[in-house]
Amino acid sequence: MRISDRIINPTLKRQIIKTLAQTLADCKDSEETLVFLKDFLKDNELETYAKRLAVSYWLKKGRSYENIKTNLKVSSATIATIQNQLESEGYKLALKKMEAEEWANAWIEKIKKFVK
Repeated sequence: MRISDRIINPTLKRQIIKTLAQTLADCKDSEETLVFLKDFLKDNELETYAKRLAVSYWLKKGRSYENIKTNLKVSSATIATIQNQLESEGYKLALKKMEAEEWANAWIEKIKKFVK
């Protein structure tokens, strides 16, 4: 039996999940967060979550299912599931953060050209 197959008290479950979220939030930068994630997740788990994020991003950018399937090696069913979740709060938050980062990086490049 895996650890995740065992049911724990719902209050304790909420508390430990909140602690995990706070630990991630307390990481000082993306490199520190990556160190944490690589130690706490198996490679395939980390890849799965990264692919979910990439699928959602590419769907938002208008890429086709076929393009996403080919490049990320995911099934149409996975893409469809993520498509249906794009309006959920977590996905909207992630996409908003990614778009803000993209916008900031574009402006950094413009400023660098101007300053030169």
